[in-house]
Amino acid sequence: MTSPFQLAKEEKTTQLLEKLNALTKWHMEHNLEYRAMIEKSGATIEAKTLEEVPYLPVQLFKLMDLVSVPKEQVVKVLTSSGTTGQQVSKIYLDKETSIAQTKTLVEVMKPILGDKRLPMIILDTKSVLKNRKSFSARGAGILGFANFGRKHFYALNDDMTLDVEGLQNFLEEFKGQRILLFGFTFMIWQFVYKESIKQGLKIDFGDSILIHGGGWKKLKDEAVDAQTFNRLLKEQLGIQEVHNYYGMVEQIGSIFVECSHGHLHTPKFADVIIRDPITFEPLPFGEQGLIQVLSELPKSYPGHSLLTEDLGTILGEDDCPCGWKGKYFTVAGRIPKAELRGCSDTFQGGVKA
Repeated sequence: MTSPFQLAKEEKTTQLLEKLNALTKWHMEHNLEYRAMIEKSGATIEAKTLEEVPYLPVQLFKLMDLVSVPKEQVVKVLTSSGTTGQQVSKIYLDKETSIAQTKTLVEVMKPILGDKRLPMIILDTKSVLKNRKSFSARGAGILGFANFGRKHFYALNDDMTLDVEGLQNFLEEFKGQRILLFGFTFMIWQFVYKESIKQGLKIDFGDSILIHGGGWKKLKDEAVDAQTFNRLLKEQLGIQEVHNYYGMVEQIGSIFVECSHGHLHTPKFADVIIRDPITFEPLPFGEQGLIQVLSELPKSYPGHSLLTEDLGTILGEDDCPCGWKGKYFTVAGRIPKAELRGCSDTFQGGVKA
């Protein structure tokens, strides 16, 4: 299996565009709401460039049930992480899409994790996986990444306290072996890092690699950036290697993982475009705007081209010092809430009951 970071711009764009156009056509034929929205928006159906591929605002998945396969073919429903009282996105997966997403995640992570399953500590609680048919973004993330590990140990109890004894026993059992750690950025900070300081614990994760994602908003409030996060985790917990990733439940499987130089990369089956938050026009590299994510995976729901509520900047393409091809970029965080409402309302206004 070749690396998903080997295709240069021209070859990648040709392949991806063909697949995205096929998905637009598929969803137009199999999803009446999608068809109504795209027709009303006047978007190009047969795009000549990635920038022309019609997109939906990610917010729509909170407002509507968008599914492009018969309901009886749905094997899994994923929901976004919303605070109490907030609407959540609902993403419907059929077997084909679910398998494609699992395979893709494995491909994206192979250059970092290799082929061998590692002893794995999940820096979360097992109770998040209770319902096997409907998963939150957290549950879906844990399930996806659990495929890379063996002897899974959940480091948090149901009440979010750290299972110190269990953790130390696990580290003792696998001493000298490489260990995989997985969790969500804020939870690692709050319930593992801060808790270990509060309790005066000296935990050494040894030869470990941490994969984490899920947003920086709360850490930014505490003035913690990626470099500080990595340094403090190394000092306090002995975590040797850290890779952040950017992804969302609306396009699960198509994640953008951080290389050894701290840049998020687009693999061959996904891409990003940065758009002006006011005009929605594509912006040149180096300018900050709204992130549009493209992926060839979503077939059971129209999520192949989405305008997110996140701000980011593309730094370059095919020339990252790490050697990986593709666009590489940074994410600055979420846009203030009110800004994108108009965009969602415009799209939803195109749907007649």
